[in-house]
Amino acid sequence: MSDELEIWAPHADEVALAYEGKTVVARATENGCYRAPAPPFGVDYVVVLDGKRRPDPRSQWQPHGVHGASQRIEHAFVWNDHAFRAQPLGGAAIYELHVGTFTAEGSYAAAATRLPYLAELGITHVELMPLATFPGRYGWGYDGVCLWAPHPTYGSPDDLKRFVARAHELGVAVLLDVVYNHLGPDGNYLAEFGPYFNESVPTPWGPAVNLDGPYSDQVRRFFIDNACMWLRDYHFDGVRLDAVHAFIDRSALGFLEQLASEVHALAEHLQRSLVVIGESDLNDPRIVRSVNEGGYGLDAQWSDDFHHALHALLTRETSGYYSDFGSIADVGRALRDGFVYAGRYSGHRKRAHGRPLGELSGSSLLGYLQTHDQVGNRARGERIGMLASEGRVRIGAALVFVAPYVPMLFQGEEWSASTPFLYFADHESAELADAVRNGRRAEFAAFGWKPDDIPDPSAEQTFRSSVLSWSETEREPHASMLGFYRALIALRRSTPELRDGRRDRIEVQWDDARGWLSVHRGPITLLANLGAEAIDVPRPAGHCVLAHPPDPREERGRVTLPPDACAIWSMG
Repeated sequence: MSDELEIWAPHADEVALAYEGKTVVARATENGCYRAPAPPFGVDYVVVLDGKRRPDPRSQWQPHGVHGASQRIEHAFVWNDHAFRAQPLGGAAIYELHVGTFTAEGSYAAAATRLPYLAELGITHVELMPLATFPGRYGWGYDGVCLWAPHPTYGSPDDLKRFVARAHELGVAVLLDVVYNHLGPDGNYLAEFGPYFNESVPTPWGPAVNLDGPYSDQVRRFFIDNACMWLRDYHFDGVRLDAVHAFIDRSALGFLEQLASEVHALAEHLQRSLVVIGESDLNDPRIVRSVNEGGYGLDAQWSDDFHHALHALLTRETSGYYSDFGSIADVGRALRDGFVYAGRYSGHRKRAHGRPLGELSGSSLLGYLQTHDQVGNRARGERIGMLASEGRVRIGAALVFVAPYVPMLFQGEEWSASTPFLYFADHESAELADAVRNGRRAEFAAFGWKPDDIPDPSAEQTFRSSVLSWSETEREPHASMLGFYRALIALRRSTPELRDGRRDRIEVQWDDARGWLSVHRGPITLLANLGAEAIDVPRPAGHCVLAHPPDPREERGRVTLPPDACAIWSMG
């Protein structure tokens, strides 16, 4: 590590570092940067910006919170994962988790004790919700403001490294959710240092990040260097970029393309496999198309169309953006085409939306039944098991694992956890806490919710009620659901045709009137009954390997499935 710190502050008159009772004035260099001898490792320091004492924008550790002094980290951790190679996304099974609610302790160390369970389950990648330091003790992490410093409530930087090292020891890759489209409102001092934001372009979270205006080269460097830091210093195996549709960028060389290109160059340099996954609601294949084909070159993106089609069908919810979905045909299109809306008119948006995925592999999309967003942004954080019958939930799970996409689970989904995942945020500012609480109540009042029905995001009980109860895995009905998920993951792992991403080889048939759907991929056939009456259809070839309820009735080459039932046959 350099023995100097660099601070970008193009409009400042004077920049200094204060530590150990002394103040060291930084010298101006080029491109609006200032440099000064770096404080010793582990010593509190602040940046003195025209007389104001502020945390370092690139602070590596904020043990005293978002408004406190910064520290440098000596990255002397001894890694023993040189032989580890992440599973390619085509064969991956991803597990999204929130460190603070994954265990009762809410720490990296406690989460690491559950990694053998995830490895045995068949999970290949763990995706951690954002870790950048945010205000308070608990929160989702999407209001982080010290993007280079892991949140101290979860443990030390070395604790995080030990978590990643343990995962690699078990053959599990680790991805990190990063937020570059906005910062939280409390403790965000970036605008005082330089033009990190474009004040003339509003977004739902405040001014847009300056990705294409004057000084945007240095702003891009801040975020791209940040992504590379997590991958290099903490050995993460990839990043998931939050809400890339919120980036405002008219550059010829887009920020997404530049970030993906530099991450892939780092992967080549480190001789590791590193991936970039985007969250986008644009249904735009350019996100994952190669640069040579006019795309941005990301490795994969989340597919909300797949989720929305499944959720609306299974729960019969048709409000908000679910109003665009609800039929078995929508699920069929999602399975076959990737995007349900690929130039089709969206009633919710009141315009045509999306474009066809084309010849892109299904491995460029993540498919899921639940995520932190789709659960936590509900009024009371209900999981799908609270909204649909057990049979319909199993149908949804089966469709996720026979689809040509990369399956992703949200923590506790595999045993149909009874705990909700609520929106919680420990804002240190009472004024901000009141604003968030009242804003959330106003948002859901439009759907008929009374204010007292909406859990207070700032209440510790809201956070505590979202912590997983691991004892559920050992009792019914959770144990049976966990067994079903184990079987699905094992089936996908043992069947190459379920991992090849070949959308051109999937056969999907459905009957909306009778309520049945069949999916055929290689030796595997899935049959599901979502109708109100039992169905009697020709029996698929092969032998039944998984069913709910067990042992579907077969007679004279036909099979009978009751409502909310599914079965999978294999010719293997």
